[in-house]
Amino acid sequence: MSDDALIVLENVNKWFGPLHVLDDVNLSVARGEVVVVIGPSGSGKSTLCRAINRLEPINSGTITFDGRPLPAEGRALARLRSEVGMVFQSFNLFAHKTILQNVMIGPVKVRREKSVEVHDRAMALLERVGIANQADKYPAQLSGGQQQRVAIARALAMQPKALLFDEPTSALDPEMVGEVLDVMTSLARDGMTMVVVTHEMGFARHAANRVVFMADGQLVEEAPPAEFFASPKSDRAKDFLSKILTH
Repeated sequence: MSDDALIVLENVNKWFGPLHVLDDVNLSVARGEVVVVIGPSGSGKSTLCRAINRLEPINSGTITFDGRPLPAEGRALARLRSEVGMVFQSFNLFAHKTILQNVMIGPVKVRREKSVEVHDRAMALLERVGIANQADKYPAQLSGGQQQRVAIARALAMQPKALLFDEPTSALDPEMVGEVLDVMTSLARDGMTMVVVTHEMGFARHAANRVVFMADGQLVEEAPPAEFFASPKSDRAKDFLSKILTH
């Protein structure tokens, strides 16, 4: 474990009833690293992602973020969540607020920042994700791809130290996937620490520093993308890749 590790999971276990969804998981994510988590459905990928900001409590093991153990509840947990942005499969935008208001609400309400300052930052972020011209619209007026880009801008507005993405493109129509992945790729290039659960192998190949393959709640193998896709070591990974890369 390097001193540069921002997120560290040690011997993390999680059960849902009899189901062992995270089985002694050890993972360290360095500052500025992009880790893409792939694997079959039900392998524990989303649970892993949600455990990092304690949306999903764990049964045993430890998770530290920026050198501190994850707080269980209260203000410290709220503070942690503001440092770890999360982008979900569903966009979770406030329907009755404009796009701009959606991006501003976190810093204003949670961080008590001044609206004037947040406004400029929010507009710059909407510009960055390519939808500044939609600022005054409401979520229902936007396409799914645009809404997901708003969700990314909203996460960035809190100026997080890391971003977690839980299958951010799986609810989108195929023609919208690219516009969201482009934004994520540019964040990766700019050095944002990211943990991304995704089925998009192209993104894993191009944007990840490391690919982590999960099956049955375990981290089966991890490697740089070029190495992982060219020569996976485990039978589980070989089997998984043969099924998805031939179609």
